[in-house]
Amino acid sequence: MGRLAKALGFIVGADNPTSIALAKACDTGTERDIKAARTLFLRLKPGDRRAAMAMLAD
Repeated sequence: MGRLAKALGFIVGADNPTSIALAKACDTGTERDIKAARTLFLRLKPGDRRAAMAMLAD
C-alpha cells in the first residue's frame, strides 16, 4: 500500500486526499484507515487508478 501511495502521489499529487489516506493506512495499518483509503481509491478516475497500478507493475 505504501508503494501505491507513492505512485498515486506522483500521478495526482501528494496533497490529494486519496494519496494522504493511502499513506495513513500504510502507516497505521488499522482496518478503518485501510477501508477509507480503498473507498477513496475506488472513487478516483479510472485512468488515474490504472496509471497508479501500471507504475506498480514496472
